[in-house]
Amino acid sequence: MSKPAMIMALALWTCAVCPGWSADRLLGVQSARVMSQSMPWIANEIGIFRKYNLEFPLVYIGTSPLATAAMLGGDAQLLIDGGVGLVRTAISGNSELVYIAGIKNYLTQSILAKPEIKRLEDLRGKKVGVTRVGATTHYFAVQAFKRRNMEAGRDYMMIQTGGAPEMLAALLSGAIDAGTMSSPWDARAISQGYSYVVYGPDLKIPHVAVSFITRRSFIAQNSPLVGRFMRAMAEAAKILHTDKEIVFKVLSKYLRIEDRKVLDQAYNAEIKALEPRMELRLEAIQAILDDIAPSDARARKFKPQELYDRRYLEEMEKSGFFDKLWGPG
Repeated sequence: MSKPAMIMALALWTCAVCPGWSADRLLGVQSARVMSQSMPWIANEIGIFRKYNLEFPLVYIGTSPLATAAMLGGDAQLLIDGGVGLVRTAISGNSELVYIAGIKNYLTQSILAKPEIKRLEDLRGKKVGVTRVGATTHYFAVQAFKRRNMEAGRDYMMIQTGGAPEMLAALLSGAIDAGTMSSPWDARAISQGYSYVVYGPDLKIPHVAVSFITRRSFIAQNSPLVGRFMRAMAEAAKILHTDKEIVFKVLSKYLRIEDRKVLDQAYNAEIKALEPRMELRLEAIQAILDDIAPSDARARKFKPQELYDRRYLEEMEKSGFFDKLWGPG
């Protein structure tokens, strides 16, 4: 049995033996333990899933290709991930995966190092950490260095560390000279004496950084169920954007970060990049297509709209659900 399949089986077994109410179950996968993927944690902790009669066990698979494979194999129904895996799958001829909402439409990763390293040029010949090749940390690092005409292998060494906590550990141990990090891990590195070499939010590189993804076949058979999940996520998004105290409690529990200063700094920086009404911007999808096109001409044949099913956001708009949550927008 493959590692993703074993993880899925363990998650399903755990949910089957634990006491609880009878509810519809959706199995989810997340690709990073970061604030921008925290909405299911919030929904679980404050009872939003229970309100919608849902169980949503969430499995962490810290690499986009494996997470995408789990979705295509039918092991999970919802994926919280960046957009590259879906786009590459689509242009290879498999149109099963589809975006249903967005969380973050531009990259907010940053590159951090010891204070003596002040510019990307100072990293020539040094080791730069990314979580995985193909992940958004990898994409951000490539784009940032490209602006200085620097390439991995020629000008610096790119090291895969695994997940975000492993990235911080590698930086602190000296295994890498710089790390590509998302909130709140960048704030934690700063608290340990590291500094920004590149502050990602300033660059505003368009990209499907975090989105909700499902299978078209699953929508065809379970559309009302997906709709309930999306309403639960919309309520969690409202909490994420308006109640820092709840968010800090959730992040402290799931990320094991207790430092209030770190959480506050991370929250204030990241929340500006997150979509309150879960909109996915077409230019973010187009940016991925444009990046792939030079090496795979098939990407030029796709329009962003073909990869995005907006029906649940439209329903929440037309029914007044969003206006009830946020007030008329």
